[in-house]
Amino acid sequence: MKNEDLIKKWLKGELTGDEQATFDALDDALLNSYITNTAKEFRASKFLEYNNFETFKSKFKVAKNGGEQINWFNPLLRIAGVIVIALGVYFTFFNSNTTLVETLSGEKIVVELPDRSTVELNAASEIEYSVNDWQKNRKVRLYGEAFFTVAKGKTFSVVTKDGVVAVIGTKFNVKQRDDYFEVKCFEGIVKVTSNAIVKEIRSGTIFKVLNGKFTEESTLISKPTWLDNMSTFDAIPVKEVLAEFERQYQIEVVTKNIDGNRLFTGAFIHHNLKDALTAITQPMNMTYELSSSNLVIVHGKKN
Repeated sequence: MKNEDLIKKWLKGELTGDEQATFDALDDALLNSYITNTAKEFRASKFLEYNNFETFKSKFKVAKNGGEQINWFNPLLRIAGVIVIALGVYFTFFNSNTTLVETLSGEKIVVELPDRSTVELNAASEIEYSVNDWQKNRKVRLYGEAFFTVAKGKTFSVVTKDGVVAVIGTKFNVKQRDDYFEVKCFEGIVKVTSNAIVKEIRSGTIFKVLNGKFTEESTLISKPTWLDNMSTFDAIPVKEVLAEFERQYQIEVVTKNIDGNRLFTGAFIHHNLKDALTAITQPMNMTYELSSSNLVIVHGKKN
């Protein structure tokens, strides 16, 4: 008997003893495939939202093994269950148009947007945008840090919790970390809105809000240094520097006798742990010890 016929007989509660044994031995992928294909024939209502297929699958397995007493021999319950799953699968896989891309600590990736603009994500960052609705909703939500290369003539906005950057055919970097919001423009013009501050910044200009204080600075570099595996800082609190170090090296930093608000100017590389720690601690008259494979203790000078 074909697997599809076997599943249909299971839905109707008409399996014989031998057929039940055959059904119990079916690969989950076959059942999933059948239900997913069935889902294409349904349309979800505006008020129905069922999007956890894996939870249902686990319940189905428990019931099949006799753990949770669900009466799957009731044909109406069985058919109703498949309809709910089908609607949920359709809603999740055929009606969703949001793309979420995120990086882990120590990871960097490149993403291409629907208009062929590119986004290079720094470590421990994420972006979210709509694919199917891109022409109407040209927004990219950013958490963390990313470098954007916008295709000529294309426009969209980068939305963060600390501000919005409106762009057209330009190259720029956005960094949003806790109390630190920074936009560096490397080509063209970008418009930045952060609370009551609205600024148009041109190539070579930096828009920075640190601990609620706004400054406008300049830069001579042509791209973010983190693209070349180096983090640079200009008068940034050392707590922010150590937080970036944690993201790049997948490591935890514990500080002792450290004033986290002391300003640091300098850089560290992303491919040598000890050299990076030395580059951070020596200029600040600090020391460090590697306590374990994923823990660093940074000591300040005792009074």
